[in-house]
Amino acid sequence: MPWTTVQVEKLENFFIKDDFAGDRILTYRDALHEALDQSLARDPRVFIMGEGVDDVAGVFGTTKGLKEKYEADRVFDTPIAENSLTGIAAGAAMAGLRPVLIHARMDFLLLSFDQLVNHASKWSYMFAGQVKVPMVIRTISARGWGSGAQHSQCIQGMLMNVPGLKIVAPATPYDAKGLMISAIIDNNPVLFVEHRWLHKTTGHVPEELYSIPIGKGVIRRKGEDVTIVAISYMLVEALRAAEKLQKDGISAEVVDLRSLKPFDGEIILESVAKTGRLLIADTGCKTGSVASEIAAFAAENAFHLLKKPVKRVCCPDTPTPTSDVLEKSFYRTDEDIYNEAVKMVNGE
Repeated sequence: MPWTTVQVEKLENFFIKDDFAGDRILTYRDALHEALDQSLARDPRVFIMGEGVDDVAGVFGTTKGLKEKYEADRVFDTPIAENSLTGIAAGAAMAGLRPVLIHARMDFLLLSFDQLVNHASKWSYMFAGQVKVPMVIRTISARGWGSGAQHSQCIQGMLMNVPGLKIVAPATPYDAKGLMISAIIDNNPVLFVEHRWLHKTTGHVPEELYSIPIGKGVIRRKGEDVTIVAISYMLVEALRAAEKLQKDGISAEVVDLRSLKPFDGEIILESVAKTGRLLIADTGCKTGSVASEIAAFAAENAFHLLKKPVKRVCCPDTPTPTSDVLEKSFYRTDEDIYNEAVKMVNGE
């Protein structure tokens, strides 16, 4: 898969501060690599499969060298057969193994919906918990260099409608490692959503094994005037927007959801109770998005707390353009978050 060698990440050394404040700094992709490496070393049931796993770049560097270290029966490339591969991974999980299946584009995940939606996510429920399906499906959403309509979709919102499937979307290196370890040890299928523009971001990451509870968000920046809930890469844009808002005298609280299903409703309610305003920044298109689900949650549970209607900052409901010029107008940035927040706080 030669396209994995293309340098597409636009965030060289963007540092995201986390709760862990040690001296050790890793990139997001190196944190993922370490999580996979340590999980393979700890548990012989863990194996990695997927398209491009053993190519020169190693899925943007996240699997580089693992085949040589653990041999081809535990880290191996696969043919282009997404639905079959997902079925193989689900079967292996039911038989007692713990597969990590990689779909290098989220768009490719669409080809595996039968096995993922109709089978892997259902078996435990159908057999009263007697069958476990402990599998991780890594999927990477793309952006840039003309990926276009068929190689840049962010469909995590669509998959929130699937009972039995957990979804995580870490935005920091610390969370990438901790949530990957959590996903591997979980006894349910976990969709691990990555955004390619996060792979070169940096942050503090401890060397030892650790896990982060699935379903718990975190406040990245405290504020009083508006709550910004950020999904995946939009955390970067939200933090940039919060800096600009601070200069204008607007105090924004930034919530990193980290887990999409289940998501941390409590942290949203606590923040909105303080600010009275909720803005959600999502990487997907607006209709049926993660942002839509959070907005619905707020309407049901926090209507009495809101001073202003909930706002969503999402991509428009059109296929992603290929043109670089059109791409720039398609994707939402810190400016979009900033403008919406200013309107909410100033009463426009």
